[in-house]
Amino acid sequence: MDKESPLQTDPYFASPLCQSKANRREFPANKVLWAVFFLLIAGSVAFTYYRIMVKKDYLISSQVDCDPYAEKCFIWNCDPESTVEGEACTGEMETDVWYYKIVKRNASRIPLCDPETDEECQPFLCDPEEPECGETLCDEETAAEGEICTDPEEYALNNPMEEEELECDPEVDEECEAVECDPETDEECEAAECDPEVDAECPAEEAVEETEGTTENTTEDAAEEGLGTEE
Repeated sequence: MDKESPLQTDPYFASPLCQSKANRREFPANKVLWAVFFLLIAGSVAFTYYRIMVKKDYLISSQVDCDPYAEKCFIWNCDPESTVEGEACTGEMETDVWYYKIVKRNASRIPLCDPETDEECQPFLCDPEEPECGETLCDEETAAEGEICTDPEEYALNNPMEEEELECDPEVDEECEAVECDPETDEECEAAECDPEVDAECPAEEAVEETEGTTENTTEDAAEEGLGTEE
């Protein structure tokens, strides 16, 4: 026959006073566990807030313009059945079709400027060897099912650039040489006036023109005097 333990036989251990003391010993341990749990949650929230709101250490993905003549771009087409502005078709090729690529950049490196008001603003232009910054072009892996990518060579054949677009701009392209127009062959071309402060040869040319004008006036005066003498 098993012997009964003192906890079962002693009326003190079975009394409510003894049980309340045992509960008091367990309560501080539970309180510490809850305190540690809430501290971990508060620390995680504070760290996340500092990283996102203060340090801005997160990536932003955006769709930017893509050059179909040089890159393999994604294609966005308007919705002919939509009536929402920005999605509905307008009948203009420039707004009904958009070629784009996906760029990811760290938010802390994106400048605070507006591309619509500032022409030099390029918030998603990656710097050389910039970490956490890159472009995603259209290919078999990145394109969605049924999506077609542009091919630069094929696009150039189907959409040849106009002569005006092919002309280079000396202010943008260093290798581009300014083409001087000929007033005799081009009616829209106006002869450019020289600036003595910029062109060292300009004063000499102006002096020659003034000398020629003075010579012509002297010749005309002499001819008039000769005619007057004969009369």
